[in-house]
Amino acid sequence: MAPVSEQPAPQGAGGPAAAAAPVPCPAERRRENGEERCPAKGGPAATAAEPPDGGWGWVVMLAAMWCNGSVFGIQNSCGVLFVSMLQLFGGANDTQLAFKTAWVSSLSMGMIFFCSPIVSVFTDLFGCRKVAVIGAAVGFVGLLSSSFVSTIEPLYFTYGVLFACGCSFAYQPSLVVLGYYFKKRLGLVNGIVTAGSSLFTVSLPFLLRVLIDSVGLYNTLRVLCVLMFVLFLAGFTYKPLAPNAKDKDDGKKGKFRFPPGKKIFNFSVFKVTSYRIWAFGIPAALFGYFVPYVHLMKHVKDRFGDSVPEEVLLLCLGITSGIGRLVFGRVADYIPGAKKVYLQVASFFFIGLMSMMIPLCHVFGALIAVCLFMGLFDGCFICIMAPIAFELVGAQDVSQAIGFLLGLMSVPMTVGPPIAGLLRDHLGTYDVAFYLAGVPPLIGGAILCFIPWVHERQKLKERPKTVDGETTEKMLESESTFVSDTAEKPVK
Repeated sequence: MAPVSEQPAPQGAGGPAAAAAPVPCPAERRRENGEERCPAKGGPAATAAEPPDGGWGWVVMLAAMWCNGSVFGIQNSCGVLFVSMLQLFGGANDTQLAFKTAWVSSLSMGMIFFCSPIVSVFTDLFGCRKVAVIGAAVGFVGLLSSSFVSTIEPLYFTYGVLFACGCSFAYQPSLVVLGYYFKKRLGLVNGIVTAGSSLFTVSLPFLLRVLIDSVGLYNTLRVLCVLMFVLFLAGFTYKPLAPNAKDKDDGKKGKFRFPPGKKIFNFSVFKVTSYRIWAFGIPAALFGYFVPYVHLMKHVKDRFGDSVPEEVLLLCLGITSGIGRLVFGRVADYIPGAKKVYLQVASFFFIGLMSMMIPLCHVFGALIAVCLFMGLFDGCFICIMAPIAFELVGAQDVSQAIGFLLGLMSVPMTVGPPIAGLLRDHLGTYDVAFYLAGVPPLIGGAILCFIPWVHERQKLKERPKTVDGETTEKMLESESTFVSDTAEKPVK
């Protein structure tokens, strides 16, 4: 995993590239456990310095933690905003109110992931710092403009598109930059960073409820702009590490060379079979993933009325999700290679099961227990996304690998909540919606089970070629040495 540069990556290789100029390697390179290795020398290919695993990296970690917290803290608290929007924009005769209002939060979450492939390209071209800072500024403008609308329709653009796109440009660099500052502690650091969203998810629902009751929805959105302004400042901490020789040469010439299209969009990551299964298996599991975050608050009001504090459920989700990210992030550091995927398999199984159990809870205490378990395995799923991507495609291609995955995730995460709202409008209850929301995670988890086996087979197929390359090289080196010795002998 190599330090990121603010200049374009050499060879356009799908992720922020190495900081140092590549050292020639006489033998064929091979990829083992997400690392490029040089067979002739028996160690990692000398393309970059080792990540510092500390130092300024801790500041970067805190900035990335704030990014995760502010972006997904707001998104995960959308249930509180959803109820407020229903009351503010709804009419007594509107039979599709839940369906139309759900599109605001659903479109916002979907756009964060939909923009990810484009964000990965900009990250490769301009570096993490510039992309994160500009993204936070756009998100600030989108959230602020959302506080001046008078109907639900403009929110589709201001909150669902503009704010979400800004969040996407600010969020993805926070994932990529960690891989260039940390290696041995990457799982732990990812757990700490993603736990930021849990801290905000725990506190924001109560804060939002107090603000909405006291100053209204519009002023509440303006208060949330403070989070985006701090995120704008945090983006400046993504300091690039040592630039490579090519970058210095380009800087001296003062010219920016735009790479060809095939290098901008690095679709070669889909040639890796294990990544291909992962990139399509996770979206298959996420059709019902975001449904509880959007509709759980309304479901509680329908079933229990105003007698229970529904924000406690988001509190439970946030607390156990943070615990899960810290615990499973550290556990992932001890699980070798692609076998980390089994953690996601287990998390999808329990998330699907808990979603199906929500309608069966006729006591508020039982619903709290369900949310506690759901949050724990939600944290497990989130915190090991980046480490798995590094294992499957390596550090050089990880930026666009994550980008493509998040882009594919956008479709199910956008479609799921409106469908659940439509079922609520027609059936008068959320029971069927939650039952159906639990099915996709079970299917997606079953698909992911094949990844470690496929990944091992890939390595076995590549190994004979590597051995042949090593043997040929040794023969060539021996022959070269023999010829050299013969030439040096004195002729009698």
